[in-house]
Amino acid sequence: MRAGELCVRLALEAPQRTGDGGGGATIVWTATTSLWGSLRPLSRRERTGAGGRLSEVTHDITIRHRTGVQPEMRFSHGGRIFAILAVLDDA
Repeated sequence: MRAGELCVRLALEAPQRTGDGGGGATIVWTATTSLWGSLRPLSRRERTGAGGRLSEVTHDITIRHRTGVQPEMRFSHGGRIFAILAVLDDA
């Protein structure tokens, strides 16, 4: 991948769990780093449910190789949140 294709600034965030004293936990997302990547929409699906209309878009996010990226982490960009469903290492 050419460097010019990595033109979106993404924040990689990790969950921090804090006990709530009642046996549960509160999750706070903490930015671990900021990095350049590409963000490409793959598919879009809309459906209607009891709560109204629901829209879901899947994306392909590509970054340079980085150790420690796990599916429980997420990316954020411009107020949008992207859950990491899988990490593929093509190295």
